[in-house]
Amino acid sequence: MSRSERSPLLLAGLLAAAGVAHFARPRTFDAIVPRGLPGTPRAWTYASGVAELALAAGIALPRTRKAAALTTAAFFVGVFPANVKMAVDWRHRPTPQKAAAYGRLPVQVPLVLWARGVAKGSEGRS
Repeated sequence: MSRSERSPLLLAGLLAAAGVAHFARPRTFDAIVPRGLPGTPRAWTYASGVAELALAAGIALPRTRKAAALTTAAFFVGVFPANVKMAVDWRHRPTPQKAAAYGRLPVQVPLVLWARGVAKGSEGRS
């Protein structure tokens, strides 16, 4: 299997694992939901978990891959405020935890680019 064939499946796997984690350990995600959002943090945790699972399924299927990958890129941009909140909330934690929280911020850029690359790589395929 070539790299271009593996890339969508790896991205789908990452999204699926993250989606499952939202249900397996929701408290972790509840804590990073920005306070200004309406509703409860748990509702947002579950909604984002469902979204990640749906995006994973969409990317895994060649017929829906391009649209799902573009939506995934937008999703990664949309969840960035949660990563910012985590970095702010964890600024006084021990160095390894603080580093992990700050490290999540720049990781969003390659994730967005990866999703866009998967979309571009799926053009003309079905």
